[in-house]
Amino acid sequence: MRKKVTAVFDIGKTNKKFFLFDKDFKEVYKEYISFDEITDEDGHPTENLPALQKWLKQVFNRILNAEEFDVKAINFSTYGASFVHIDENGEPLTPLYNYTKPLPEKVVSEFFEEYGPREEFLKNTGCADLSMLNSGIQLFWLKKEKPEVYKKIKYSLHLPQYLSYIFTGIPLSEYTSIGCHTALWDYGKKDYHTWVYNSEINKILPPIVSTETSINMNYNGNRIKIGVGIHDSSAALLPYVRSIKKKFILISTGTWSIAFNPFTKNPISEDTSDKDAINYMRINGKPVKASRLFLGNEYKLQVAKLDKHFGVNDDYHRTVKFDYDTYFEIIKDFKHYYKWEGLTDEDMPEQTQIAYTEYEHAYHQLMTELVLLQIKCINKAIGNDTISRLYVDGGFSDNDVYIKLLSHYFRDKKLRTTNASLGSALGAAISISDTKLNSKFLKKNYALKKHVPFIISG
Repeated sequence: MRKKVTAVFDIGKTNKKFFLFDKDFKEVYKEYISFDEITDEDGHPTENLPALQKWLKQVFNRILNAEEFDVKAINFSTYGASFVHIDENGEPLTPLYNYTKPLPEKVVSEFFEEYGPREEFLKNTGCADLSMLNSGIQLFWLKKEKPEVYKKIKYSLHLPQYLSYIFTGIPLSEYTSIGCHTALWDYGKKDYHTWVYNSEINKILPPIVSTETSINMNYNGNRIKIGVGIHDSSAALLPYVRSIKKKFILISTGTWSIAFNPFTKNPISEDTSDKDAINYMRINGKPVKASRLFLGNEYKLQVAKLDKHFGVNDDYHRTVKFDYDTYFEIIKDFKHYYKWEGLTDEDMPEQTQIAYTEYEHAYHQLMTELVLLQIKCINKAIGNDTISRLYVDGGFSDNDVYIKLLSHYFRDKKLRTTNASLGSALGAAISISDTKLNSKFLKKNYALKKHVPFIISG
């Protein structure tokens, strides 16, 4: 008897992953691959789209022919801020421009001359500033700088929807991709921003459907439900939204630590100069307020310096557990000792000072300072909302010092950690499933753990 499964392609910038999940959303198969980047016409590194497309087809066709699996559905989760522009034959017209590619300043100036004022525009669209990271501006750039290419565009598809299109031939748009800082969406109007209509860019944007939409079709002789794709951050949030009834903040940690508030009444940050206040959309178009911190990146840089200073091996930091007495010594006459490299903060000194003779002390000092930044980030996402639950997933969820400090500083909230290594892939599988999730789902699938603040002895 072949096992019924849902297939998911989870495409990151570095690793491309393929998963199969059974009816209980347990992973029963996975494979990974990565491709060397290629360059666009300006020599800027970019995704190897032809290689990706070829791999998707090969993997999927192989799994369809596998003896042990019966694929019932497939969906796609990918990074955001990336468009594939296709011609009338469905062929990509340009490279997949990398969101790190610099945008000519004159294009940004022209944009605001036509559609400004700047502050108001950024506030309405929930963007911090304009660059290729705001994928809608890529369309404006193409129209201005490469009109001969722009004229040939039949549809511009965000990457998750392009992957779906490869399998269905049906061009669609959906909320989570439109909502990830694209400069296309007016959060107040709950529609495309006026500039999209005035510039007639809406003509090359396919119809919008709910992210839960799937297309039942015959694929190579198999009846398969094909999803429309989902933006990875929104996918990672979905299992929580579906299984937790009370309001919460999800802190998804890694190179970036992003605090998501899917329950906000005030999605737009008043401070348009704050590049770390960002907005997303849930699968039904509701706003998600988010705030980000370059936490993992800073941690890596600072730990490398500590390792060198104390002459310990690269993995030593993983062995450090929270120690109450060490922490108490640090906060008795607390001072900021670390100068950040990838972060700015008004409290940081001119240069780093390692004032301890033991690694453990210096590490506790580092984590205390980083957690203080994390608290500011979480509080920004909470805003004026009343929220009493925090969930932490990703790389820092098993960092003992980080979690103990966070639960201490947020002692008025319930703190839980989850092991969501499958986060966005699982979210993509859930988004096209009819299964109702309950509160036991996180415990069963995500190794949910409760954390109690430490007791301060008098």
